Amino acid sequence: MKKNILLSFIAMLICGIFVISCSKKSEDTLPDPNDPNDPGNTQCDTTNRKYAADVVPILQANCYGCHGSSTNTGSGGIVLDNYDNLKAKASSGTLIGVLTHAAGFPQMPKDAAKLSDCNINTIRSWINNGIQNN
Repeated sequence: MKKNILLSFIAMLICGIFVISCSKKSEDTLPDPNDPNDPGNTQCDTTNRKYAADVVPILQANCYGCHGSSTNTGSGGIVLDNYDNLKAKASSGTLIGVLTHAAGFPQMPKDAAKLSDCNINTIRSWINNGIQNN
């Protein structure tokens, strides 16, 4: 009798584990392959990144709120919503320094999480390919 109770308990425990592990909640944590901001996304293409198509959307979403011309002179006097200003920051190494939270640079975005590796590598690719206005 005790053996049957023990086997029933073990069977219910195993069934309970399966029910919990198969919940819809686990689907919500899967990486979105179409979202470069998803930290679980391992499908980040950083080849041939372009200023208008690839870099500007990242900056619009993460930087222009404080460093856009609509904020008058930009936070700290830094305006990034035009190519010439951004090129100067990219050429000097400041842009990658602040985005990667490198030592000696202020961490940007301020009071927010660091950009995803995909976004940083997209900007890095654009810089490494000549900082073109394309």
